[in-house]
Amino acid sequence: MKKSEAFTVSIGVLAVVDTYITATLFPVPVWVTFIAWASFFVVGGGSAGFVQSVASNLTGLVIASLSLLAIASSSETPAIAAICVGIGSAAMVQASKLKLLNVLPAVVWGFASTVGTTVATGHAITTVGIHNPALVAAAALITGALFGIVSEVLGDALTRKPEPQLN
Repeated sequence: MKKSEAFTVSIGVLAVVDTYITATLFPVPVWVTFIAWASFFVVGGGSAGFVQSVASNLTGLVIASLSLLAIASSSETPAIAAICVGIGSAAMVQASKLKLLNVLPAVVWGFASTVGTTVATGHAITTVGIHNPALVAAAALITGALFGIVSEVLGDALTRKPEPQLN
């Protein structure tokens, strides 16, 4: 099978699995798993891409969590929230100077996924326990990266290899 068709099958089938698992057995936001899955491919895929994607996404998650904690510990006015997000945004750009984190969008996706999970779950960043949105987002980000690597391996396995030329 051609590479594009192989990846169509691989990603399509695994998207069904991801959506089913996150809707039943492992209740994390499926959209966060898809963001992390895309991040895996954007940073280049493979084992190095897996490490870089997870590191970048989780760096964004940490920066978002610190920004949300700063907002929660303040007067929570729109101006203070905006300043905290601005500082967090600047921190993401600085973090992307590191080679492992040099794909800035992957860092931003971790930040946005964390803020989005906080809003979607209705749980504050200060929530203690497994419902803490940072923990939920981290689980979803790592799960998405795992789906990325599995879809790549499966897609490669389904790809028709050229026949060796006989001389």
